[in-house]
Amino acid sequence: MITGMDILGAWVRGWAVSRATPAPVPEPDGYRIDVGLPGHRVRYLLRSPPAVVSRARTAAAPGTWLKTCGARPAVLAALTPAWTAGETEYLMAFEGPVPPVAVPPGYSVTVTGDGPAWDVLVSAGEAPAARGRVAVAGGVAVFDKIETSPEHRRRGLGRVVMHQLGEAAGASAGVLLATGAGCGLYRALGWRVVSDVVPAHVPEGAA
Repeated sequence: MITGMDILGAWVRGWAVSRATPAPVPEPDGYRIDVGLPGHRVRYLLRSPPAVVSRARTAAAPGTWLKTCGARPAVLAALTPAWTAGETEYLMAFEGPVPPVAVPPGYSVTVTGDGPAWDVLVSAGEAPAARGRVAVAGGVAVFDKIETSPEHRRRGLGRVVMHQLGEAAGASAGVLLATGAGCGLYRALGWRVVSDVVPAHVPEGAA
């Protein structure tokens, strides 16, 4: 089982494996990942809103991202005008096997990868319908890039993807960062919200 103090670190480590970035670097207020992509040069994962006050002023280079655990009003109050805040996300955790789900008629499932990351693709004939990725770091499965094409939603494909990813990973504990739209699905599957997470970034090209 993973504890509250471990969950952010578990997610950060697995996210780095999933996205093939450098390993996260522990910081006094959380973690840093040197992503190195246009518009996403560096990412800070902060444990609480008080850390934003300093980071928002000292790490405000274009292409910098903050993701902060905590209440949205407290995070927004600590940002400077250089930062653009995104919609609240949800750090979620799960212990135990992901419930099995039958594949609906007309769909097929393909699982690729041999660790530490796997991809699941649900197809309708030749057309992709839903997909996701899971990476295992430190014995924890981090679920990532879960999406269903609009024309295939409300058919249970998200549940299929989650089950297949869980089977591939074989881990007894899972973590993910959900959007508001995805949070309901994961709650229905037994996941619990550990913390709200407020994202903010300084756009590339900002002064």
